Amino acid sequence: MLYILTTGLLLVVAVLILTVYRQAKEADRREEERNEASQDRQRTLEFMHLMAEALGEGLSLQELRQRIVHASILCTGALSACIFERTPENMMRCVAVEGLFPPHRPIPEHVKAKLATRAKFIEQVLRSEEFPVGDGIAGRVAETGRGELISDATADPRVVRHDHPSLAVRSVIAVPMTFRERFFGVLTVANPVDEGRFSEKELTLMQSLAEHAALALHNAESLNQQIERKQLDLDLSIASGIQQMLLPSQSTALPGLDLDARYSPAQRVGGDLFDVIVLSPSRVGVAVADVSGKGIAASLYMAVCRTNLRQIAPRHISPAQTLVDLNRTMGADIDCDLYVTMLYAVIDIEANSVTFARGGHELPLFARMDPQTGAYLTHLIRSEGMPLGLVPDDLFASVIEDRIEPFQHGDTLVLYTDGITEAPNEEEKEFSSARLADAVRARHLRPAREINDGIMESIRSFAGTAVQRDDLTLVTVKRT
Repeated sequence: MLYILTTGLLLVVAVLILTVYRQAKEADRREEERNEASQDRQRTLEFMHLMAEALGEGLSLQELRQRIVHASILCTGALSACIFERTPENMMRCVAVEGLFPPHRPIPEHVKAKLATRAKFIEQVLRSEEFPVGDGIAGRVAETGRGELISDATADPRVVRHDHPSLAVRSVIAVPMTFRERFFGVLTVANPVDEGRFSEKELTLMQSLAEHAALALHNAESLNQQIERKQLDLDLSIASGIQQMLLPSQSTALPGLDLDARYSPAQRVGGDLFDVIVLSPSRVGVAVADVSGKGIAASLYMAVCRTNLRQIAPRHISPAQTLVDLNRTMGADIDCDLYVTMLYAVIDIEANSVTFARGGHELPLFARMDPQTGAYLTHLIRSEGMPLGLVPDDLFASVIEDRIEPFQHGDTLVLYTDGITEAPNEEEKEFSSARLADAVRARHLRPAREINDGIMESIRSFAGTAVQRDDLTLVTVKRT
């Protein structure tokens, strides 16, 4: 009986000892898992810190990619890392590498001899090669969008074998870098430094690192775009200021003339032009022009056109000859896709006349009183001509002509660009030359400034909430 009790007691003690042992082992395993999880979190935090530092330094995209592969090596203990991107031709290519990362294809014989002394040469080989999406581990990850782990690469037929021991692949991980469905490339690491193999734990870590790398690349792109936008805004502000400086002072008109001009670009800078050039004590040239297109390119051509016009206009009495000479000069400066429409008028105070030539521009509007009826009438005066920079010099010269109109006390001349007459409203109807004439007739007794105020107010009222699509230029000259 005593034997039985003793045996039973020993069994109970053994069970207790085994239970305690198992609990201790389980506690050790959990502690090890916690330590590993803590290490993974720490490595992820270190990676995030490195990415934040890189963004704070304002690195270029290429420098950031290089920082990512360097941080991946530090956090995973890999011997080498590489980023592959997908080209517009659906090919994969290396864009950043650190360490002796094995090339995707076998190395030619003439290169193998250089391995011992020129490790950088392998990097050049890797950067120069391209392979189709879907080919190799990096190509498959780009195609599927899923990370891959090849724990034992020595037994995997998908991995390229290299003869040189420094390029042997033991273990490899490749993961996609994706943020908000934007694919930034494939991040790949090869060969743990301890000569072991990567496990699922490292794959999970790499997937987390790739997410943060993609976020860093996204933020870098956004930051660079903001910097570029700010620089562009600054450039446009400077260009707009210079363009405003190029516009003439309205005080340059002669005694006996009341002149007012308005200029409103659709963008920060525009392609419209107006200028007032005093030619003699009794003659003044007035030009209005429109460069095809809008924005910076059009504004540059406008500036070139104005400079040339100011040099050419004093040489000629005839406005048509002025435009012929200007067309010849601008021919070498204007791209085949660009042209300039221009109306150039010379007002002669002593002769009470206006002589103008029209290079494909909007028709000038004359407003004067009918001496027979006493009614105030408006007329669009036609003349022949083609845009500058559109046809050869001889053809341009054969078409352009001078047109002379009387310009007596109380008469009004209105010059404008198509942004005025073609200003749309919410229903896509245009303001039209008829509405322009109505606005002028309604204010014919007022000064030029008030006439222009009325025209611009009529356009705003007509357009309503419609967005201004084109540059607006308006020059009104009244004979006093």
